[in-house]
Amino acid sequence: MNFYAKELKALQRAGRYRTREIVNNTLHDFASNDYLGLSHNKELHTLTCKQLAEYPLNNAKASMLINGYHQIHKDFEEALCEANGFEAAIVLGSGFNANIALIESLVRRGDTLFMDELYHASGVLASQLHNIDVVFFKHNDMQELQSLLKHSTVKRKIVAVEGIYSMDGDLCAKEVFDICDEEEAILIVDEAHSSGVVGDKLMGVFDYYSIAVKQNHIKMGTLGKAYGSFGAFILSSEHISHYLLNRAKPIVYATALSLYDTLLAHNGLKYILQNSETLKKEIMLRQTIVSQELGLHVKGLIVPVCIGDNRQVIDIKNRLLKSGYSVGAIRQPTVASAIIRLIARLGEKSDTLRLVCKELAGIES
Repeated sequence: MNFYAKELKALQRAGRYRTREIVNNTLHDFASNDYLGLSHNKELHTLTCKQLAEYPLNNAKASMLINGYHQIHKDFEEALCEANGFEAAIVLGSGFNANIALIESLVRRGDTLFMDELYHASGVLASQLHNIDVVFFKHNDMQELQSLLKHSTVKRKIVAVEGIYSMDGDLCAKEVFDICDEEEAILIVDEAHSSGVVGDKLMGVFDYYSIAVKQNHIKMGTLGKAYGSFGAFILSSEHISHYLLNRAKPIVYATALSLYDTLLAHNGLKYILQNSETLKKEIMLRQTIVSQELGLHVKGLIVPVCIGDNRQVIDIKNRLLKSGYSVGAIRQPTVASAIIRLIARLGEKSDTLRLVCKELAGIES
């Protein structure tokens, strides 16, 4: 029986119906979040396989709190702490799970979560669990956030922002760090799209803004984007890390991150740190091309081209596919108004980026 036929038809009428498509590796990829092109780096893959072959097992086998925590995990966590200036780290299965873990466990009865209105869907979902008291503030509106925090009398204040917002591609405001410090609020920064892309060492917005890490700061990042692997990490103080290990369900009850993915991400981290100057030059080159051809000035590698019509973005995406380019056609409810989301990733040549930007500009006009 077709239990959800009406709902599916409504999505089709609104131009919001989604399907899966097998990846076509013959296309030029300007759609994925593989920002630095490390998913294609066979040297990192070969090295990781060689390292893993020296261990007596291939798989974590259990939760971190049973017997699934391995030296491979610990080594990577320590490397993340050293690179980012945090006291403690926890690696886990995905960025989605990391947001669930943080928000579901940190926001207790008597606390309030203050969340940017454009925060990732995983955080929004987490805020709907267990009757969490959540207040959404206007995107990057630091005046509103400061006022909300100043007039709040709750037990704990937790603020959630993204380093680079996944659809708009803009940076969080630097003032959020000072405001949270002044108001003694815990600050969660989702660096899924900024870690590996911005900063002097390409470590993200903490690095970009030269933020001195404090006890109220938490940084979450993914390994399936710039790091070319899979999984996520949470960086925090020792105190908060111990709390998460005891209360965060996606950490306590899930099998630990796979050993291959952990090793691959560790090698990706080493690669980024060792090649940061070259990578930064390549990133700047692509930002310049986007500015020249589309008139858009981006801080990272996400290029949102506003279209405003669901069917039109699908049409533009299909026209670019015929020319050999894959881009994202993002519609509601993911965004308020439909966009073409182009990723100026280093996995494609800069000359090819210029060509797709020119063609996109021609379609728009």
